[in-house]
Amino acid sequence: MISVMINGKVLSRVNHKEAQEIVSKLINLRRKGKIHSEVTIAYIQERDEIRIDTSEGRVLRPLIIVTEKKPQFNKIDLKKLKKGEIVWRDLIDAGKIEFLDAEEEENALIAIDEKHIRKGTTHLEIHPITLLGVPGSLIPYANFSRGDRVNYGTSKGVKQGVGIYSLNYPIRFDTFTNILHYPQVPIVNTKLHKVLGFEHHPAGQNVVIAMMTWGGYNMEDGMVVNKASLERGFARSTYFRPYTTIENRYPGGQEDRIEAPTKDVTGFSEDLDYTALDEDGIVNPESWAEGDSVLVGKTSPPRFLGAMSIFRMGVESRRDTSERVRHDERGWIDSVIVSENIDGRKLVNVKVREDRVAELGDKLSSRYGQKGIIGMVVPQEDMPFTESGIIPDIITNPHGIPSRMTFNQLIEIVAAKAGSIEGRFMDGTSFEGDPVSEAKALLEANGFTSSGKEKMYDGRTGKAYEVEIFNGVIYYHKVRHMVANKLHARARGPVQMLTRQPTEGRSKSGGLRMGEMEKDALVSHGASLLLHERFSSDKTKLPVCEKCGVTAINDFVKDRAYCPICGGENIEFIEVSYAFHILLQELISLGIYPRLQLGDKG
Repeated sequence: MISVMINGKVLSRVNHKEAQEIVSKLINLRRKGKIHSEVTIAYIQERDEIRIDTSEGRVLRPLIIVTEKKPQFNKIDLKKLKKGEIVWRDLIDAGKIEFLDAEEEENALIAIDEKHIRKGTTHLEIHPITLLGVPGSLIPYANFSRGDRVNYGTSKGVKQGVGIYSLNYPIRFDTFTNILHYPQVPIVNTKLHKVLGFEHHPAGQNVVIAMMTWGGYNMEDGMVVNKASLERGFARSTYFRPYTTIENRYPGGQEDRIEAPTKDVTGFSEDLDYTALDEDGIVNPESWAEGDSVLVGKTSPPRFLGAMSIFRMGVESRRDTSERVRHDERGWIDSVIVSENIDGRKLVNVKVREDRVAELGDKLSSRYGQKGIIGMVVPQEDMPFTESGIIPDIITNPHGIPSRMTFNQLIEIVAAKAGSIEGRFMDGTSFEGDPVSEAKALLEANGFTSSGKEKMYDGRTGKAYEVEIFNGVIYYHKVRHMVANKLHARARGPVQMLTRQPTEGRSKSGGLRMGEMEKDALVSHGASLLLHERFSSDKTKLPVCEKCGVTAINDFVKDRAYCPICGGENIEFIEVSYAFHILLQELISLGIYPRLQLGDKG
């Protein structure tokens, strides 16, 4: 028996002979409009189930219906669609287009184009590029690459690539924003670039690339970058960070005040920079702000009612809760907006702007998941050059191609090189773009080799390399992962109140965690003495009674230490981690008697 299920619940059971007939009848009713077009009807033969699904969130794909080796959608329908005589819904109601999800696709035989229609074909792709989805369709020649590299390319390019995401970014206050200074339209693009409007807000730049090993500075995924290219604006961007503060009100009539804090306010620190604040306690636009500089001065009432006190002069005690620039950031004050929130409380938005010139460690990526970081910035006069004087902007390692098999990257380099010489855009639409043979023919017609290789010379010695170097033009993204947002180190800094260990996280000026692998790296480099310092961040001196072995009491007022059990003053101070001291206290709170047996040093 076969179970008939609707949204996961069993409705009834039928014989095996009836199953296929039931599914066919339901699909025909859907094509005639008797059943909604977005209802899934699938026969799962392995599980003996007929699944009817109407739930939300399913991904449905439109396909052309094929009956008796003939597509139901033809050229006449296409002409009517272009003229506006019919609309998309008419094709669905006429049973020419239907939506399938992943489950129903298992029972379908889908042809990629009309040439591949054969006996048993049930559906036809509207266009082969729809297999890739929206982000994947933006990758040129994706049919020449592995599927996982197409996924990586969509992540690095569409999602993480720095560009101009919105034209009104100057008045927006997003969490953080990266804006590329000189975005360019790719020389090799796809038809979907125009359909989706990516030509109007690109997120990358066309660069000259050479694929060669160069001094070891582009090992693995590293790349050598021309210093003059960076000075001309390659991979240059602006980073925006918004800060927000509100004048809150509290029960009992207490409220915050946006003002310049004075020295009598609790928490006021002379180490902080209050000089940029105006009379109203708000920083002025286009002024420079370093890390920890105060942007909006604010004072708040005491956190606890017990802390409320009135000074003899009648001044209310308050605490400093000013909004400050993050410790690891700096920049110009781009804009200041003073307004009110929905509750009528004063709201101040400050946006900090910082120009970012690409530096060592910044991440770049092609559209094919070939991501890497800048390993060396070289003066232009030391970079290799071709016979015609072309100097590459970046040098990447050719060893990254065979392992990842991103052959479409090589195709783009050849096609973009031909396109830049001819002064035209090249169509890299997957499954139907300009063929590689056309790009090769254009290169040969302009005096270049069809392989894209050229004789190049070492800029440092002037000597020609023994082999020809593959070079051309490629579209590269600057990825939002930048060193300036990740670089972090500290010697001393804030610690946690409970454990007295360094705080966690870059935003809190936290310490760097050192695990087993980091410890092994230090030992292997002969720097094992560093371990004593690294693993003693919460070192403390613990008084211990030599007789009882329990933690003694250190009375700082009377300047004496004594045992709480025997009262003796024969106390020894030992060095332990504060976390161990907390453990002893927790054991005591459970009624356990932890006793330390002291021995001789050494």
